[in-house]
Amino acid sequence: MIATIALIELVGYVILLLWGMHMVQSGVVRAFGSDLRRVIGRTLRNRFAAVGAGLVVTALLQSSTATAMMTTSLAAGGMVALVPALAVMLGANIGTALIVKVLSFDVSWVAPLLLIAGYVAFRRGRKGTIHDLGRVGIGLGLMLLGLHQLVLTIEPIQSAPVLGEILGALTREPLLDLALAALLTWAAHSSVAVMLLLASLAAGNVITPVAAIALVLGANLGGAIPPVLEAPSADPAGRRLPIGNLAFRALGCVVALPFARPIAEALWSINPDPAASVVNFHIAFNLILAVALVGFLDPAASLLTRALPERQKKAEEVAQPLYLDEAVLDTPYLALTNASREVLRMADLVDAMLRRLLQAVTGNDPEAIKELVRMGKALDRLQEGLKAYLTQLGTDGLSEADVQRHGHVLDFAVNLGHAGDIIERSLADAAARKAKRDLVLTKEDETDLRAFHGRVLDDLKLAASTFMAEDARSAQSLLDAKRKLNAMERTTGRHHLTRLEDRSPGGLEASTLHLAILRDLRRVNSHISTIAYDVLGLTDPLENQDESSDHLPETASPTILAQ
Repeated sequence: MIATIALIELVGYVILLLWGMHMVQSGVVRAFGSDLRRVIGRTLRNRFAAVGAGLVVTALLQSSTATAMMTTSLAAGGMVALVPALAVMLGANIGTALIVKVLSFDVSWVAPLLLIAGYVAFRRGRKGTIHDLGRVGIGLGLMLLGLHQLVLTIEPIQSAPVLGEILGALTREPLLDLALAALLTWAAHSSVAVMLLLASLAAGNVITPVAAIALVLGANLGGAIPPVLEAPSADPAGRRLPIGNLAFRALGCVVALPFARPIAEALWSINPDPAASVVNFHIAFNLILAVALVGFLDPAASLLTRALPERQKKAEEVAQPLYLDEAVLDTPYLALTNASREVLRMADLVDAMLRRLLQAVTGNDPEAIKELVRMGKALDRLQEGLKAYLTQLGTDGLSEADVQRHGHVLDFAVNLGHAGDIIERSLADAAARKAKRDLVLTKEDETDLRAFHGRVLDDLKLAASTFMAEDARSAQSLLDAKRKLNAMERTTGRHHLTRLEDRSPGGLEASTLHLAILRDLRRVNSHISTIAYDVLGLTDPLENQDESSDHLPETASPTILAQ
C-alpha cells in the first residue's frame, strides 16, 4: 500500500514539475520569443557564438526541444547554414544540464514567494510583458514546489521492499536502463524533469551508481527524440538539424555506456553525494560532447545533407501552406514562427519564378512562360492562406515585439505577392511578346540583363535573411544593394541607348522591351527590399516616393546599428 501511494504521489509531483516548466517556457516565449529568435539568428554565422547562444536561450526557455524547434525554423529553406545550427544544439544541451544543476539546490523556500509574486503580476499585468513574467514566476514556483515534494516522496520508497525490488530489477542492466530513461524522457518531453527525478532517486539510494550513469545517458538520448518527431516530414531537409542532434547524443551514449562502471566509481569517489554526482556527470557528458564535436560539424553537415536531400515538390504541393498550424494560435510566438517559415516558402517561389523568367526571356521558352503563370497563382494562394492565418491570430494580447513581428511578416508576404504579380503579368507578358514577335536581344543587352537579373536574385536572398534575423546591419546592406541596383538600371539604360544601332521597327521594339524588363526587375527588387525599411523603422519609398530614405539618418545610425 505504501508503494502504491508513493508511486501515485511520485507521478503527481513529476506532472506538477512538468506543468511548471511548461508555464515558464510559455511565459518566456510570449515575453521574449522574438528577441530570443533574433539572438539565435544573429549568432548563426559563427559556430562558437552559436554554442553560447544555444546555451543562453535554452537556460531561459528551460527546454532544448524549444530551442531545437526555434533553430529549425531559422534553418528552414537553407536560409542559414546547417553547421552553426548544429552548434546551437550543442550549446542547448549544455544549457539543459546547467538548468538541472541550478534546480538541484534546495531553494524550496523561494517557491511561495515566486507563487505570490507571479500571481499578482499575472492578475495585474493583463496581457503585457508583466502578465507573461507573472506566468514565469508561477511556473518557477510550481517547479520548486513539485521538486521539493518529489524529494520528500522518495524517502518512503527506501522502506518499501516491493518497490525497491521492482526498481532493482528494472535498473540491473545498463542497456535496459538507457532505453527506459530514453522512453520516459520522450514521453515527458523534458530531459530536465527526468534528470531531476533521477537525482532524487540517486539521493535516496533507490538506484545504483552504474544504473544512474546509464539512466542519465538515456535521458540525454530521449531528450533529442521529440524534435525529430515534430519536424515536418514532408521535406527530409527540414529534419537534418534534429536528426543531427540525435545522432550526436547517440554517438556519445555508444562511447560512454561501456564505461558506466568506471565512470560511476570515479565520480562517487570524488563526490560521495549521489545526487550531485548524477548532475555533474550530466553536465560533463554534454560539455565533453560539445568540445569533441564542434570541430567536426562541417563533415557532419555534409553527411546530413547527402543523406537527407531536399525533396522536389510537386506543383500542387507548392501551392499548399505547410506550416500554418492553427493549434498553436494560442501561443503567438510559435504562430509567428510558423508564419515566418511560410513566408520563406513564398520567397523561394519568387526565386524560382525569377530563374524561370530568365529562361523564358533568353530562350523564348513557351513552357517556361506557362509555368510562370502557374507559379504566380500558387504564390497568390500561399499569400491568401498566410493573410487568413495572421488575421485569425490578430494582435490583441500580443506583446509589443510580437505586434511588430506580426506587421513585418504580413508586410513582407504582401510585397512578395506584389513581386510575383509583376513577374507573372508584366514580365511574363514581355517574354511572351518577345517570343511571339521573334524579337532578338543583342549580345550586349543579354549580358547586361543576366547581370541585372543576378543582382535581383542576390538581393532576394539578402532580403529573406534580413526578414528572419531582423538585423539592422543586414537591412542597411539591403538598402545599399537596392540603391546600387537602381543606379545600375540607369547606367545600363544609357549604355544601351548609346550603342543602339538597329533603327528598324523590330530593333526599336526589342530595345523598348529590354528597357521595360529592366524596369520591371527593378520594381520587383523594390518590393523585395521593403523588409529593410520595416526593420530599420524608416519610411518605405513605395508609399512615399522619396528615395532619400535609403540612407540611415546620421543621428540615428549608431542607435539603430546597436540594436
